[in-house]
Amino acid sequence: VITSELYNYLVNVGFFNQVASTRYHGDYTGGLYDHSKNVMEELVNLTVKLDLKWERKESPYIIGMFHDLCKIDNYNLEKDGSYSYNKDKKSLGHGSRSVKLLEEFMDLTEEEKLCITYHMGAYETSNWNEFEKAIRKYENVLWTHTADMYASKIVEK
Repeated sequence: VITSELYNYLVNVGFFNQVASTRYHGDYTGGLYDHSKNVMEELVNLTVKLDLKWERKESPYIIGMFHDLCKIDNYNLEKDGSYSYNKDKKSLGHGSRSVKLLEEFMDLTEEEKLCITYHMGAYETSNWNEFEKAIRKYENVLWTHTADMYASKIVEK
């Protein structure tokens, strides 16, 4: 699923070295990759345990690894070794920006787009109606949110 073009992009933008946040889960160098891997693993586990059906079998891997792709340039490394938030990068919603970035390298199914867009659930959207519609259309939207919360609140505590 990962082409050499996507891999080179990930390396060049520092995906494997970036923090996932400055105050919460993954607030260390490499935290974005670790968090993404944890979400992917949990989404794969949920798929097996709950016999989840996906439009394509690669979806839990794609969604889990790239749901937070937008964070590749969300933080600036300061001279003192700390990180600060890059306020200029919040033009789209968190998940929507990840979808936009990922679509430069691969075609996504509607299910994958909605899972990534709404992976933050109530933490991201104030439009519960749209979140609800997405879950009703693809229940894996809810399982993606669950995997993200489990990884960030339990595994990475």
